[in-house]
Amino acid sequence: KAAQLFRELDGVIDAFGLGGADLGVQTDRRYYPLYSIRPIVRYVKKTPLVDGAGLKNTLEGQLAPFIDRHLGADLAERRALITSSVDRWGMAMSFHRAGYECVFGDLMFSLGIPIPLHSLASIRLLATVLMPIAGRLPFEWVYPTGEKQEVRAPKWERYYNWASVVAGDCHYVRRHMPEKLEGKIVATNTTTPEDVELFRQAGVRHLVTSTPVFEGRSFGTNMLEAALVAVAGKGRALTHDELAQLLDQLGMEPQLQTLN
Repeated sequence: KAAQLFRELDGVIDAFGLGGADLGVQTDRRYYPLYSIRPIVRYVKKTPLVDGAGLKNTLEGQLAPFIDRHLGADLAERRALITSSVDRWGMAMSFHRAGYECVFGDLMFSLGIPIPLHSLASIRLLATVLMPIAGRLPFEWVYPTGEKQEVRAPKWERYYNWASVVAGDCHYVRRHMPEKLEGKIVATNTTTPEDVELFRQAGVRHLVTSTPVFEGRSFGTNMLEAALVAVAGKGRALTHDELAQLLDQLGMEPQLQTLN
């Protein structure tokens, strides 16, 4: 059904923003396609198709400097739990470059393997070994979809408690978070009013979203990138440099909400 809708709209609209799934993941300049998603978009031939990866590698790269600039006084420890780095490489690089001590939860949150990773070098190595295999798994095996997105299963509490900043995809953050995250900073995206209330009740002090909040919801990177592609009118996806320039022209930066 989704594939048919893409087919009907191809060449009719200015840009597609694929939501709920990624076309692929990357480390640095190395890209790993997620093959199970390809059938959904197989009919797209004319209209530019983006999944938000461009913004994840540009706008989300501002997160750590933004937090340091606005909330540095609230950070007793510069420790970040990144739920998954290969699908938010810009975010992971942001905290790494800013000098945070990081735990990367790729194996824990995506595959349920209780092994924290502590360096981007280990991520690169594991991606080289695992992604050619993981990229062929059904997407729902590695990322919560549909009703699974609403299921809470607290896990990895030790690492949530260790971190001063919990950063990553909102579904990952919410799915395994403990009942209490007193005084924490959560850096994420695609939040709903219900997510914000959940974080508030858990004691989260600050919520930082990488995209603007409109009527209680923060835009998904896929929607925002598609909008930027449409406005640019180039008939193709924008390069990272083009996106960065456009974001700068628009004065777009992460948004801060103080919850407690």
